[in-house]
Formats: sequence, structure tokens, C-alpha cells
Amino acid sequence: MSEKDLTVEISETEAITSVPQEKGNNLWKKATAAGKRFTESVQKGVTTLSEKAKNDNFARRLKKYNPLFPDQYASSAFALPNMIVIVDDAVRRDIDVCVGAIGWTGTENNTEILYLYDEFVPDSGLTFIPAPACDAIYYVDKFDRTRFIQIDCIFEKAHEEKLAELEHIAYSLGATLCSIEIVEGSTTAESTHKKISSSKKAAVKGIDVTTAAAAEHAQSEMSSTKRSGKTITRFTGNVTPTPPTLKWFAHDDSIKRLVEMCCSGVNTVRERTLEIKGSSTATLSQKAAYAIDCALSKIGTKEQGQLEKQATREQHCTLIFKIVF
Repeated sequence: MSEKDLTVEISETEAITSVPQEKGNNLWKKATAAGKRFTESVQKGVTTLSEKAKNDNFARRLKKYNPLFPDQYASSAFALPNMIVIVDDAVRRDIDVCVGAIGWTGTENNTEILYLYDEFVPDSGLTFIPAPACDAIYYVDKFDRTRFIQIDCIFEKAHEEKLAELEHIAYSLGATLCSIEIVEGSTTAESTHKKISSSKKAAVKGIDVTTAAAAEHAQSEMSSTKRSGKTITRFTGNVTPTPPTLKWFAHDDSIKRLVEMCCSGVNTVRERTLEIKGSSTATLSQKAAYAIDCALSKIGTKEQGQLEKQATREQHCTLIFKIVF
């Protein structure tokens, strides 16, 4: 074989072997690119799932802690609950979903409650009586939704306001004397349905269950205690009668008639005595008091179970208002 032929043979061999090598390189590049794309796709999918898991977890915790933020509080769509508990912001300071919150809302026994951080109280636009304090519970004033009264003194404050309003009425109408007597009846008896139940258990021979319950109820009424108090205020009485500002007694017909007579221009009233039943100026209805008691029992406070009793006592209270001109 000549040198020329050998050269030609070698060139042909190189050409033959170079073709599959080029194809192999292309296949390898394509495989590498496809693998890279697959890896990126997997990584992206994992990231998406991770983000979704984080978001779902965040949403669950957001629902669990139910934080209230300033923009929500300021929104016209936000309905301020009737009950507020002032709490220390440290309670949830380290919870991520609560960062920037001013408190949170919750529901206890169908009663919605706002747990308000103490540091936000000055900016809340609300007034707390007697004063805002951590762990204190407040209920809305029935005449002013920006005013909240501490639960454990809500009946006491209402009673003070009623007496002050009656004195204001006497003063505005030009009276020389105003006396207010408080007569309160309270019973220590259990309810009739409980007595019927106990009568059934006792199974008193020869005595009808209903009769036994009635006898027990009558006995409980006889054992009721009566408490009373009286205040007397004297005025100079030299003022021109003017219609007083009414709140607790704005819907009391006897008070309204007295005001009309004294402000009619012909003052023929010399003395008047009115009996005002506690039910007509109730601080809380018994239904509302019971609902609050149920909520307080869930929170676990010392006031639980007391409001309904006080509401019942108030129902049996009578204010005897005497005014002299």
C-alpha cells in the first residue's frame, strides 16, 4: 500500500469515527439540558408546595388567633363588640400573625368579646369607667357606645346615675326639696321549677307536688328581706323651670308628665310623689345579664354568675321620688 492510499484510508476512518462522536456530544448536551430543566422544575414545584404549606399554615394560625389590626378597627365595617377585656400586649407579642395587632376578637357562649391591648387604649377613642386596667372586663353603656363600664360595678354606677338624674330633674324644674327613697326587695328562694323537682324527689306522702311547690314558694316570699335608703336634697327653688336632660328616665311617662306640667308656664304643682319601678329603668335585662354571666364563666372570672342575680334584684327595686316646690 502506497503512502497516498494510507493517507486516504486514515482520513476516511477519522471521518467515520467523527460522526458518531458529534452526535454523542449533541445527545449529551440535550440530555444535560433536559436534566437541568427537570431539576429546575422539581425545585420550583418543591418551592411552590413549600410556599403553599407556609401560606396554609399562616392562614390557619391567622384564623386561630384572629388578630385585630388598626385598619380593621378604624373601618366602618367593624362592629365594636359589647364586651371588652383589656389585656397586656405581651400575651401575644411573639406570635408572628399578631405582629402589629391592637388585640383580637373572640366569642364565648355566643357573646362576642374584644380583647384590647392596654397600649392601644389611649388611641381607641373609647372611655372606660372607672378607669382602664389590665385584665378588667367592661360592658358597653346602653346610652353611649363609646363608653364602657367595668362589669363588677355596672349596677352600682347605674344606680348612682339614676339618683343624680332625679336630683337634676328636681333642680331643673325649680323644686325646693327632693327626696329619693330606695326600696329594694330581694328573695333568697330558689326558682319554682327547682322546688317542684325537689318535691318529686322527696315524694312527700299525701301532698300534691304542685301544692308542695306552691307552699315552699310562699314561704320563700315571706322570708324575703327588704332594704331601703333615702336621700334628701334642698334647693333655693328660685330658678325658671327648664326641661332637664333625660337619660335613664327619658321613656318614663310619669317623669315626662311632671316635666310638661312644670314647664307649661302655669306652675300649679306644689308637691308630687312618684314610684318608679326598677323594671322600667333596668341597667341590664335579665336575658342580657345571663348571657354575660355565661361568657364570664368561660373566661373564668370572679364575677361569673353575679349579673343575673343583680338584674333580678333590680327588677324588685322601687324608687320613691318626692318633689316639693
